[in-house]
Amino acid sequence: MPSPFPGMDPWLEDPNVFPDLHDTMIVYLKEALNTTLPPGYFAAITTIVWVDDTHRSQPDVSVMARSRPVRSSRPDRRGGVAILENPTRLQLLGTRPAIEAETVEEKYLEIRSADGERIVTAIEILSRSNKLAGSAGRRAYLDKQQEFSLGGVNTVEFDFLRAGTHTTAAPRPRLALLRDGPVHYHVCVTEAGEVDRLFGAVFPLHEPLPEIEIPLEPGVPRLVIVLQPLLDRAYDGGRYSMRTDYTRPCTPPLSPEEQAWADGILRARTAPDAEGR
Repeated sequence: MPSPFPGMDPWLEDPNVFPDLHDTMIVYLKEALNTTLPPGYFAAITTIVWVDDTHRSQPDVSVMARSRPVRSSRPDRRGGVAILENPTRLQLLGTRPAIEAETVEEKYLEIRSADGERIVTAIEILSRSNKLAGSAGRRAYLDKQQEFSLGGVNTVEFDFLRAGTHTTAAPRPRLALLRDGPVHYHVCVTEAGEVDRLFGAVFPLHEPLPEIEIPLEPGVPRLVIVLQPLLDRAYDGGRYSMRTDYTRPCTPPLSPEEQAWADGILRARTAPDAEGR
């Protein structure tokens, strides 16, 4: 059973679900591209690796020192910790290796020319870490974005996340001019050349995901990819209906008007079951 929503399902943005959706959509995009690319081109999945230094844990108890310790000559008579006369002596067991920061791998797609395997077009689906301000994942993404631009590589960036810092090459004010209302999801296509040309499309909540033109090389017709069937397939294959609690607000929450619209769709979906059909 496909998602109850006509386009992107906002409940799939959940942190526990979206990483799986991200990787699944990359695989399905690769398959769709390789069935339609003209001779001489192929799509392949590759990875970018960075060190994730943003996940830090707090200890259960902290022992802290002031910058200038305060000493008192008078004993503290309010009670406190008793000092053992014969404390247990700790035995040295050895040394612990230094803890290294976690490395993270993230998948994206490249369309290459079979002649020398030149990168022609890079296709990205933004992850949560790509849009997290100040994170290593965002820095790595922006570095790669610049590298593609300087190298004359076309880029296609899909943003299926409403939360986070704007990241695609398309200026957000220009995207806002494409449609009335909020910019929920969008795609930015950068066509490389002497002067890069930017194209964009906005995906509203209430509409199916559109067909997207993928640029290749000068003189080669653009490739057309239909997104919605790929999302529907990912929803069914990932069993997201089992993992999604539509009775709770999605993350991030919808506006009151959007929530009312979503509630109507969800009620319509469950109505036949309630009537015993």
